[in-house]
Amino acid sequence: MSETESTASPADDVLRLDRQLCFPLYAASNILTRAYRPLLDGLGLTYPQYLVLLVLWERAPRAVGEIGQQLFLDTGTLTPLLKRMEAADLVHRQRDPEDERRVIISLTARGEALRAQARAIPGQMAATPCLTLDEAQKLHETVWKLIRGLTPAA
Repeated sequence: MSETESTASPADDVLRLDRQLCFPLYAASNILTRAYRPLLDGLGLTYPQYLVLLVLWERAPRAVGEIGQQLFLDTGTLTPLLKRMEAADLVHRQRDPEDERRVIISLTARGEALRAQARAIPGQMAATPCLTLDEAQKLHETVWKLIRGLTPAA
């Protein structure tokens, strides 16, 4: 038997792709992101930009670190995204006058105006026939339980 062959029966193999929790979550995330694309293209947004705007539409201005915490993104990932959003006139970046190390992100008029256009997106995404409203709510709760369980305590 070669080194790459397993002695375990296929049903017992813990390394089978279909036995991994991470894979269906990864695949579903990719598929959902692609499903959002045509809706966001109409607004000129990428999915990560949409997520940043969702955070800012809840409350703005916010520090880069706050946005990163809420989106589970590090500043190395978030900073180039925010620079592109500033270049697209969606947000404004400014050093905190009380602490020069902090960068404060606020919405521009254009970024705020997209809010009204984006209101239809959640309803359009919820209209998919693959899950009932109850199933979607249970899945939402279960995924958040997983996120909380895997996130190190602050």
